[in-house]
Amino acid sequence: MQTHERRHKLIDIVRVKGFAALEELVRELGVSESTIRRDLDALEEQGVAKRTHGGALYCGGMPRLAEFDERQPSHWAAKRAIAARAAEVIVDGETVLLDGGTTTYEVARLLVGRSLQVVTNSLPVANLFASESRSDLVLLGGYVSPRTGVCLGPYANELLGRLHVTTTVLSAAGITAEGLFNAHLLLAETEQAMLRAAGRVIVVADSSKFGRKSLTLVCDLNAIDQLVCDEGLSSNWRTTVTAAEVELLIAALPEHTAVDAPGSHPDSKRYPPSSENGKVRPA
Repeated sequence: MQTHERRHKLIDIVRVKGFAALEELVRELGVSESTIRRDLDALEEQGVAKRTHGGALYCGGMPRLAEFDERQPSHWAAKRAIAARAAEVIVDGETVLLDGGTTTYEVARLLVGRSLQVVTNSLPVANLFASESRSDLVLLGGYVSPRTGVCLGPYANELLGRLHVTTTVLSAAGITAEGLFNAHLLLAETEQAMLRAAGRVIVVADSSKFGRKSLTLVCDLNAIDQLVCDEGLSSNWRTTVTAAEVELLIAALPEHTAVDAPGSHPDSKRYPPSSENGKVRPA
């Protein structure tokens, strides 16, 4: 396990428990006590965790919200790989609009410290940049969902109508040949406003999202400029995406990382790909 992967896992353990004993971290991560101490020193410098006698305390470096607590373990290696690939195509000096999805949050973490203007409706994302002097931050207002920490509704939409950003980064609850879906009606309307504000639209979604419908259609596939997904995306879905003239970026997963087979969701058979042409750009 690489250092950054181990530290991500360490953060996850401390975040969920609030406090984790040193012996517990050694056991869970399978490394020496001295390695854990070095990791905790590094994470304390970042303000993510605080070392105490015999363990580490959670310091709010990651959100304590139902959305994150329930979804973080799911497809997490894929989400992090996708985030890293998406961050590569964002250039310093851009104005970047980030929504409140868990994969988008991982993108945001990788953008901290870069020279960017960041616009977001997500309190967890905003918290990452609030004390970052190298980035400018604009937080959209409105009703705050207690489950996700996301601002949505007419106030957020009104402000978005006045803005133009270089790049919007969106997540999705589901993707079919029809387009992107979201499970929350008000959030879908806010994401549509985000699309209208964007010069370029990047969607970050792991392969488990394909073949799934949700409550509301956010946009057609051809409204997306780039879609970043993991290697688990089937050839049929790759064809569907590229046939819609969307640039597909495939994120390579770390070795020995398993990804659920795409198309396993029952809806996947109901939305077959519509073309066999198109090109894929590998990571």
